[in-house]
Amino acid sequence: KTTLALLMAQVSSRVFAQISAVSEGMPVLREKIRQAESNQMFGGMLLFIDEIHRWNRTQQDALLPYIESGLILLVGATTENPSFSVNPALRSRCWIIELQPLSEDEVCVALKRGLTHLNLTAEEGVLETIASFSSRDVRRALSILERLAPSAEHGLLTTELLSTAQMQKDLLHDSNAQAHFNVVSAFIKSMRGSDPSAALYWMARMLAGGEDPMFVARRMVIFASEDIGNADLRALPLAMSAMQSVQQIGMPEARIILGQACTYLATAPKSNASYLAIKEALNFVRETGAHDVPAHIADPPIGYVYPHDHPYGYVNQRYWPDSLTPQAFYRPTEYGDEKRIKQRLSWWKDKTRKT
Repeated sequence: KTTLALLMAQVSSRVFAQISAVSEGMPVLREKIRQAESNQMFGGMLLFIDEIHRWNRTQQDALLPYIESGLILLVGATTENPSFSVNPALRSRCWIIELQPLSEDEVCVALKRGLTHLNLTAEEGVLETIASFSSRDVRRALSILERLAPSAEHGLLTTELLSTAQMQKDLLHDSNAQAHFNVVSAFIKSMRGSDPSAALYWMARMLAGGEDPMFVARRMVIFASEDIGNADLRALPLAMSAMQSVQQIGMPEARIILGQACTYLATAPKSNASYLAIKEALNFVRETGAHDVPAHIADPPIGYVYPHDHPYGYVNQRYWPDSLTPQAFYRPTEYGDEKRIKQRLSWWKDKTRKT
């Protein structure tokens, strides 16, 4: 990222200046602005702010007037999702470029240069293995290479040496970073898509990467209601039971409970009818406002008819405000338990028409 910023400064004929948002704040920024003002006649300044997401809203907003005036060309680097970590006002004035991971072949190119620098050679397949374990991160790959170098007999990196190095793949999972959101999204979408094995894979990625198992359990409780709903009336109680069990038992045994809940939810019939119903109801209330409660269902009621005094526990009675046309927010699907619910609602509606 720093190299790209340096290249941009060269191409745009600007003075290059750098700030680390981890350790430097407004005093350093003010000094850089003074430098930019003094260098304006020479083309201005390219200001590179590393880890820009570490700055708070006030600090980020302080950049706006200098970006708008053209005094500085801002290049901000972040490992976070800028939609969450960078202020909207700052984002609207910038071009967001996402840097994609390198391929393993590209990492091997860097490793070959590293071999030359360290006066090493490598057996066939060694560099490819290091590239794989580096998760396509050149810095990590070169660090592995440097760590192995002192143990290389006659300057040769062997597959046998790699087997004793106890390397582990970096799972690139951070509970607050973009990798977190991507993996969680894949986990939910795999359950929604009824693929239990894929859902287990993404769950394993989270757990192996250090994710809080309670976070995983809470996500499944939400999923049980949002994506299964009344299609399987056991889904939400099971997810709640799993969450409580995880809290009581803890890891590593909690992984078994999470695995069971995950496979159940992924293979359950799906319906988002309840989710859509409450969403539609809330929108309707916001649009229509508050209406008076009819007297017969108010407290105390006047003229209320008690359903349990009638056959089947049902009576034809209005439950909507008199000033509103009744709506049908909840529309059950034909799947699982919801099919029976739909039949029951249809039966009640038919009785209403006959009475």
